[in-house]
Amino acid sequence: MAKKEEAPNMVERFAEFKELKNIDKATMISVLEESFRNVLAKMFGTDENLDVIMNPDKGDVQIFQNLKVVPDGEVTNPNVQISLSDARADQDPDVEVGEDHTKEIFFADFGRRAILNLRQTLQSKILELQKEALFNKFKELEGEIVSGEVYQTWSKETLLLDDDKHEMLLPKEESIPGDYFRKGETIRAVVVEVENKNNNPKIKLSRTSDNFLRRLFELEVPEIHDGLINIRAVARIPGERAKIAVESYDDRIDPVGACVGVKGSRIHGIVRELRNENIDVINYTTNPSLLIQRALSPAKVTSIRINEEEKSADVFLRPEEVSLAIGKGGLNIKLASMLSGYKIDVYRDIETEDDIYLEEFNDEIEDWIIDALKHNLGCTTARQVLQFSREDLIEKVDLEEDTVDYIINILKSEFED
Repeated sequence: MAKKEEAPNMVERFAEFKELKNIDKATMISVLEESFRNVLAKMFGTDENLDVIMNPDKGDVQIFQNLKVVPDGEVTNPNVQISLSDARADQDPDVEVGEDHTKEIFFADFGRRAILNLRQTLQSKILELQKEALFNKFKELEGEIVSGEVYQTWSKETLLLDDDKHEMLLPKEESIPGDYFRKGETIRAVVVEVENKNNNPKIKLSRTSDNFLRRLFELEVPEIHDGLINIRAVARIPGERAKIAVESYDDRIDPVGACVGVKGSRIHGIVRELRNENIDVINYTTNPSLLIQRALSPAKVTSIRINEEEKSADVFLRPEEVSLAIGKGGLNIKLASMLSGYKIDVYRDIETEDDIYLEEFNDEIEDWIIDALKHNLGCTTARQVLQFSREDLIEKVDLEEDTVDYIINILKSEFED
């Protein structure tokens, strides 16, 4: 009797193992049954005449062998046949030759080697399931932020463990310059790649990916998470500087202000996470000229020539603005090019040194008109506007004739002796 209790107890232990490994109940039962069948098939030569019944609530298993009844002395294969006298002696007194007899067998009766074989088979299948489940879980998380505890750091990568003790690797080249991790520290990164070579999942993380910056903004800015604000473009030089272009689907929401937060409250947390990486947030526009002007901020552009075929832009600025456009180490112009998708070259515009920015006319020209001139014409200065004909201003800026005449007179008066 003691031996027959060994198999049910063994199943209970595997049921506990199932809970630890997060395998769902139905899958565990299926794996148990398959493992029993594999071992029994090796023992009996076949499992076709075997019924394996799992009792998950009780944590035990029943095995029944379906045998064909043959006359005494004519049993040629005891794995599929049983003699008439043996069948009648096994609680089936009315059975006849040619009928089927179902015999319950007890796995524990086959000895420790059979039980050990079952245990090894089951553990192997569970390990395969675990690896498959791990791969599927993190494959769905590609592009998403995960957190992990630093377990060990080597020269080329850092090993992290998530809450379920799954291993994740953060390569050195995917770390932000200045990243220094201590054992036990919890850090965040984005899942960039999940491999499954030879059924051995490998989860690769990144803190330099553009997606990491996107997901941080989604976490910090509810309007982005809720879909009211969309991040249209991201450009990063990790650890140094980044630019993002955002647009709002609700005219009542200022996308730049929402991303920055009151006194920078929302963006400060992201900057700290990125090791003090400076972040510029600009309003997105489909107008490439205006997008480039905004991307080159804080420099003020006087004029732009766009070449759509070559995706290039010649940008003209006052001499004192050129260094601002280029930025320290060329970072500003490089990021503006990455953000806009245009190759940008900057030039000193000597001829416009006596020009006047449109904002300086806001005491005489309404702000919405100035914005219209900038957005529809790509103009930022008075002389740029005056280069257009009266008809062009009426058509392209969609203004009344009287309004256009008023604007022209105001701008011209500034350059008359």
